[in-house]
Amino acid sequence: MKLLFLSKRRPQGKDLIERPYGRFYYLPKVLAEKGHKVHILLLSYKNEPRNSEKKDGIDWDSISLIKHGLFTYISEAEKIIKQVRPNWIIGFSDTYYGILAQRLADKHNTSSLIDAYDNYESYIPWLKPLHAFWRRSLSRATLVTAAGPSLIDLLGQSRPDKPTEIIPMAADPIFQPIDKIKCRQKLGLPVDKKLIGYSGSTIHSSRGIDILFASINSLKQKFPDIELVLTGRKGRNIIIPSQANWLGYISDADMPLLINSLDVLVVINKPSLFGNYSYPVKLYEAMNCNIPVVVSKTLSTNWIMQNHESLLVEPESPEKLAHSIKFALGLGRVNYGEQLDWNTIGSKFELSLKKAG
Repeated sequence: MKLLFLSKRRPQGKDLIERPYGRFYYLPKVLAEKGHKVHILLLSYKNEPRNSEKKDGIDWDSISLIKHGLFTYISEAEKIIKQVRPNWIIGFSDTYYGILAQRLADKHNTSSLIDAYDNYESYIPWLKPLHAFWRRSLSRATLVTAAGPSLIDLLGQSRPDKPTEIIPMAADPIFQPIDKIKCRQKLGLPVDKKLIGYSGSTIHSSRGIDILFASINSLKQKFPDIELVLTGRKGRNIIIPSQANWLGYISDADMPLLINSLDVLVVINKPSLFGNYSYPVKLYEAMNCNIPVVVSKTLSTNWIMQNHESLLVEPESPEKLAHSIKFALGLGRVNYGEQLDWNTIGSKFELSLKKAG
């Protein structure tokens, strides 16, 4: 098969040119390793030069929205389509790329796939015209894939009786169990404390961080050796507790060290238009490292943790969260069973393309 992927250059803040990351990198990589011709056209939101290279068997092109403009990006996509004649045009990473993939596929009489890892409509709920274009594209695409069942059900409302497939999230290969003490020493974290962690690109109040702060405060009154470790940029109006270890936004290379430093990782969210359809990658990363997790119960996390329901907690209750953290602290390393990797998921993705094409 010949495949053209359309994506932003930095999905979830990770530069796909600089380093491998997530489904945006590994799904195309697996397909290229299987002998398919793969081209990825990226749109950068920074003022940077155009980049073209061959890496991991994939043809990469990156165009700057600021420097070159959207018209150049679309024109380059048209040029690649005419030269390569792809069997599939695939929209990754955002609403806009799904819409563009479907429209270009219609124009050039080829198949289109729209992939989603979140409910994108929840990002900007007031932008109704964009949502209308998004749903229209979902209804017309050859195939729609998503990170889990609640999200695929939501997207499927726009395309009854048309094919959809679950293509789940996974941890990247760098997330493996590492010695806890060595990890703490490298990050400058205390080696003699019980460390409870929360990690995100940004610490938002919308996901219930205040509930976590209240839970830790309650636990510390009974167990003074507990400390909270936070990573991520501080969102607006967030006040970090004075006793917390806030590491700020740490490098990708340090993330496996951070997760392996923890006694428990807390993944908090709320049942909402975002939370019910979000499949947190940090949860998959912690499970790959055998780190105990405490997870707010939503439609999405209930599916991820279906074999480990004791680690789910009802959201928005500091008391229940504190109780669940105390329980998880007694677990040590956890064997979550065999976890799906990107090679397995990529093979499923390939099969879905062949079946629908």
